[in-house]
Amino acid sequence: MVNDQEFALAWAKSRHEHKKISKRIIATELRQRGVTQEEINHALESIDEDAEYQSAFELAMKKYATMSRLESDVQIRRIQSLLQRKGFGFPIIARVIRELGIGTEFSE
Repeated sequence: MVNDQEFALAWAKSRHEHKKISKRIIATELRQRGVTQEEINHALESIDEDAEYQSAFELAMKKYATMSRLESDVQIRRIQSLLQRKGFGFPIIARVIRELGIGTEFSE
């Protein structure tokens, strides 16, 4: 029998580190797999705000590297869409775009 808490921890770590998925999406996936809210909360405690931001930034940086010839508004729109699909919230998205240096007109 599989221990749900161990499963939830392993799932959260794997999805966050390898797929760069936000805590919100991970929680939904775990809920769909029948994991209790208490076990989900415990699993997500291992992902702090800095780790969440770092994942979003790494994902955006990888995308940004492929768009050097595009206009900045197109770059912003594509990065914003990518991060939204991965479940990241607006404050993290805005911070990532500012840190990439492409969103001086993009504010919270």
